[in-house]
Amino acid sequence: MGINNYGLLWAGLLGLVLVAPSAVRPKDPPVAPTMGFFLDDWQAKTFEAPDYKVAAAPSGRAPSGDVSSGAAVTVTIDAADIITKIPRSEFGHNANTWMTAMITEPVFMQHVHQLQPHIIRWPAGSGSDAYFWNRAPGDLPADVPRMMPDKNGKKKNTMFFWGRPTGGHSASVDDYYEMRRETGNEGLITVNYGYARYGTGPNPVATAAHLAADWVRYDHGRTRYWEIGNENYGDWEMGYRIDTTQNKDGQPEFLTGQLYARHFKVFADSMRKAAAELGVTIYIGAVTAEAGPVFYESRTRKTWNPEMMKEMDGRADYYVVHNYFTPYNKNTGAAAILHDADTVPAAMMQYVKQTLSASGAPLKPIAMDEWNMFATGSDQQVSNISGLFADIVIGEALTNKYGLACRWDMLNSWDNGNDHGLFSAGDEAGVARWSPRPSFYYLYFLQKMQGDRLVATRVQGDTSLRAYGSTFSSGEVNLTIVNTSVTARTVTVDAKHFVPGRRYYWYSLEGGNDNGEFSRRVFVNGHGPSAVAGGPGDYATIEAWSATTAGGVTVTVPARGAVCLTVDKQ
Repeated sequence: MGINNYGLLWAGLLGLVLVAPSAVRPKDPPVAPTMGFFLDDWQAKTFEAPDYKVAAAPSGRAPSGDVSSGAAVTVTIDAADIITKIPRSEFGHNANTWMTAMITEPVFMQHVHQLQPHIIRWPAGSGSDAYFWNRAPGDLPADVPRMMPDKNGKKKNTMFFWGRPTGGHSASVDDYYEMRRETGNEGLITVNYGYARYGTGPNPVATAAHLAADWVRYDHGRTRYWEIGNENYGDWEMGYRIDTTQNKDGQPEFLTGQLYARHFKVFADSMRKAAAELGVTIYIGAVTAEAGPVFYESRTRKTWNPEMMKEMDGRADYYVVHNYFTPYNKNTGAAAILHDADTVPAAMMQYVKQTLSASGAPLKPIAMDEWNMFATGSDQQVSNISGLFADIVIGEALTNKYGLACRWDMLNSWDNGNDHGLFSAGDEAGVARWSPRPSFYYLYFLQKMQGDRLVATRVQGDTSLRAYGSTFSSGEVNLTIVNTSVTARTVTVDAKHFVPGRRYYWYSLEGGNDNGEFSRRVFVNGHGPSAVAGGPGDYATIEAWSATTAGGVTVTVPARGAVCLTVDKQ
């Protein structure tokens, strides 16, 4: 197809490969089976140009003051090469029962409303297998033992979690629903599978499945996504090992993938029957191991996927994986953390597909509903690097076509900087409760500037950059560029099959000079925190930087920083 004279003029000025503005929009590819129904609520996005401050396109020195490397780096984005529509479920987070009533915390509620993660998982984590959604403290079912064996067989007192807690220290199940309603988000609920194992009644599986089905009835169509259990292949999980002298239906001491799948089908039948009574559709996920076994792991973990997948008979609607990317409890450096963010999602997807295929099981949507890092010892989890890590994980989750992703978690505890919380719990010196951590800002601006379709992107001239491109249904193109190196990079954008308008807009994020390579601070277009950690309090009103496209689209990406950029359409 030819290009009109106006398009040729712009092509000459910018060096872009363009098609005519009247060209037919490229067709969306078929929905990937690993995304499936998670794209059912996809929404077209219209770009709204932010308020901006005029900035000169970089020519050796970025507006932030960082000196360019001088290298010839080009990021090419092809607006016609659509990889996938972007599910709204890709930006989720985990809430938990111990993070106050939530709805009584206006600062938290405002941040969640601004962030719009779309999916908020509950009650989340290993506590799900000890969670009784319709009970209060002191009202534990009679068939639940107060002491249970750990992985070594030693009896220990068990901590339970409640859907009807007393006081304001914990959130109730109704608080969770109200938090979602007030902030405009949906949910993913993890039901208590462990109860099917440790329950001492005559039919613990049916009892636990009935409890889950009653939750579906109580939910009454408010939640589409459910999963049965949490990391049940793990020897840390309640129900992994049971006291067989208390069990009345002949279950083995140790859980297996095959047994989990048999129980899953009982749960799923009960829950789907409850949903059918209400006339609503729900999707139910199965616990899945995310990577190949290693020599020191238990037989349960080593055989989980093949046993579970064969026995499942395709009855799971989707498969659930968790990953904390970096080696457990190691003082991992920034370069290794960012490398794992870049490579682990693809490896994990390949492993799950391979084990499904080897088991003769159908490919279904894949959800990564817990992700973060295990790195400890240098404030890695609360650092600017954690923000870069977050943007890369989301970019790679989209590239590898996960249907859903949820970061762990919204609130935890300081623990000398080994804190997964997106917000501060107020237990670190000099930082107010509910102050967002750097990861919040990276995820906020990623979503703010990102379109609704992921498109092909290529980096030339520098292996330290990661770039993820998207387009808006309204016609604009977007790039999120992450610089994993310790030197700023000036980048020229080459947009193919796209005619630019007059301006482009960007937000530049970078760490401070505190705490070595793990700065606890983040600056957005020069705006920083007033405290010793976190980011700017006025993040929602910070002006974008903007330049005209007349001389091309060029931007400097700070050292160990990111740029979220959108180019106007013509």
